[in-house]
Amino acid sequence: MHDPTPEAGKARHAISLTVNGTAHAVDVDPRQHLGDFLRQTLQLTGTHLGCEHGVCGACTVIVDGAPVRACLILAVQADGASVTTVEGLAGKEGALHPIQSAFRAHHGLQCGFCTPGMLTTLAAFLADNTSPTEAEVREAISGNLCRCTGYQTIVEAALSAAQTLRGEG
Repeated sequence: MHDPTPEAGKARHAISLTVNGTAHAVDVDPRQHLGDFLRQTLQLTGTHLGCEHGVCGACTVIVDGAPVRACLILAVQADGASVTTVEGLAGKEGALHPIQSAFRAHHGLQCGFCTPGMLTTLAAFLADNTSPTEAEVREAISGNLCRCTGYQTIVEAALSAAQTLRGEG
């Protein structure tokens, strides 16, 4: 029996999206995950791919203001979206985002593998809640796995970044 579907990799879909403030119009494989697209096509390798099942949170990026697992959505699903990766958190002049500065000041990373996902998760969270409690921060990062820090320094960094975002400290 003849299979009417095109060979794998042959069919391409045109998408347009904004990544870290830069517009992109590209043709993608319909089965390519957003994480692979960011890493392979756009060479934004800060987004880490860990479990590729949406469990670890290392691949978290911000899509239209919400944290999203880049391994769980296809690049074609991001058509028309605004995506922020860890590379896009810093300001245009290179000034670190408050969560990045706080991670550095509070030693919120060790091996660094989970860090991009933690930073993007917390940046999105703090955009909505600049006065979080420790429990709220822990809930916000509960979907991100870290095997090094024990989370305490990450929580401290998030609370410090929240103070900065509120104009305190």
